[in-house]
Formats: sequence, C-alpha cells, structure tokens
Amino acid sequence: MDINGMFQGLSVSASALRAERARMGLIAQNISQASVTDRGDGTPYRRKEAVFESVLDGALAGGVQVAEVVEDEMTPMVRQYRPGHADADATGMVTLPNVNTAFEMVDLMQSARAYEANLEAMQMQMRMVEKALELGR
Repeated sequence: MDINGMFQGLSVSASALRAERARMGLIAQNISQASVTDRGDGTPYRRKEAVFESVLDGALAGGVQVAEVVEDEMTPMVRQYRPGHADADATGMVTLPNVNTAFEMVDLMQSARAYEANLEAMQMQMRMVEKALELGR
C-alpha cells in the first residue's frame, strides 16, 4: 500500500481550500474598498481578482494555487455627480471604484460553495483512508 498515494487527494483538496480562502479574502477586500475614491495616488480603488492555475509537478501535483492577483481593468469605473465630494472634479463628477457589491456577494457564495465541496471531498478521503487502514490490520 502506497501511503503517499493515499494522501494525494488530501493534498489536492487542501490546495483548493487555500486558493478559495485567498479568493474570499480578495472579495472581502473588494467589498470593504467599494467606496474608496482615492487610494493615495488620486485614483479610485480597482476591483481585484485571483487567477488560479493548476499545479502540474512537485508536492502539490494535481492541485491548484493562486498564480497572481490582478486588478479588473475590463469593468468600467462608475462616474457620479457629487459636487460636494472631496474627490469631485471641476464638473462635480466623482469616479467611484468598479466594485459591484451584489456581484461580489454572488462571487463570495460561489467561492464558499467550492470551499465546502473541497472540504467534503477531504473528509471523504479521510474516511476512505481510515477504512483502508482498518482493512490492513
């Protein structure tokens, strides 16, 4: 019986749990920064996304990891007329972050479901390892 092979499934699920946890952290950051109109450089906050990649070799082979965190350049910034706002331009327009909280909440629910599914897969793998060890006695 190959012990390393028995625990490979756990390693794959654990990598997915770490990746989803990172994704949920970015979503929380996006929601918390949804009204930041100046990040210190005069530009509004930009939504961030995690880019996942498959791990093809090494200890995590078959797993997933966050390859990079990118700013969402595709979604346009929102412009609103707020003449009294500190970051309003000469015409009274303020550029707001490209964060849609409803979309972020849907993304958070999807990430939470993926996390739960990987946790369940991990628990199932543990039960199978326990049964295999019982049979090996």
